[in-house]
Amino acid sequence: MIDRFPLAVHLFDAGSVLHAFGPAVLAGIAVLVFIESGVLFPFLPGDSLLVTAAITSAALGVAPWQVAVVASFAAVAGDQVGYWIGRRFGRRLFRDGARVLTTARLDEAEVFFARWGGLSLVLGRFVPVVRTYVPLAAGTADMRYRRFFLWNVVGAVGWACGLTAVGVLLGGIPLVAHNIDVLMIVIVILSILPILIGVVRKRLSSRTDQDDQDEQPIASDR
Repeated sequence: MIDRFPLAVHLFDAGSVLHAFGPAVLAGIAVLVFIESGVLFPFLPGDSLLVTAAITSAALGVAPWQVAVVASFAAVAGDQVGYWIGRRFGRRLFRDGARVLTTARLDEAEVFFARWGGLSLVLGRFVPVVRTYVPLAAGTADMRYRRFFLWNVVGAVGWACGLTAVGVLLGGIPLVAHNIDVLMIVIVILSILPILIGVVRKRLSSRTDQDDQDEQPIASDR
């Protein structure tokens, strides 16, 4: 059934992506994690990719620890690229009307970074989209590189090993092991849920602001 959908949708089906890599599955995982982390393209199945890889590791011909190690290195490397892009170009790459590199996403990452500081590199790693832009925000804010690198490693390793461990634990549950397709749907939904919540909150906030503006002339007439 999934073959009826366009290629773009396949990116959200981690199982299909992993099996498409064949013997080069570890290299494929590294490339996707690196791109999501450092090349400012947040719409990739990072979380579901690692959980799925751990659950189906035997079928893929790899060990869970290999998935965790490869993903850790790729996440650290990707964040380094994001950081130095921020240091070099700052906000100049972003435009209000852009499809991906929007100033709104960078603003959100900068607010997140300002609130949590170095810890944002750990917390943000577990939030889709945010993990792509927080390293960039750190570079834009001229965060000391040594401090960035330390928090970056902690976040990347914690994320990669944590999600791989979740996959291993879930794979050991018979109900889960026999219903992997259903689990993948749930993982994808959970992965994009923060994005959907953010979109809904923005629209509600915009409507509230617009309503306030519409009410101001009425209030002044009174």
